Amino acid sequence: MFAQTPCPSAEATDRDAARVVACFPEQGWSLLCNGVIVFEDTGELLPDGRSIAPHRGPARHALAA
Repeated sequence: MFAQTPCPSAEATDRDAARVVACFPEQGWSLLCNGVIVFEDTGELLPDGRSIAPHRGPARHALAA
């Protein structure tokens, strides 16, 4: 049997590190063990209904100087 790491809470700063319990790539979202729904654009929906705007960094080509 494998030991599972604890699931970070939905309020934790590392909430995105939670394991995926359901994945729907055709719809662009996944459900994490802490109840957070993460979207492919990096937006999030927290269990209490709050939303987190997409927060991905700049495109690699924009960083090249």
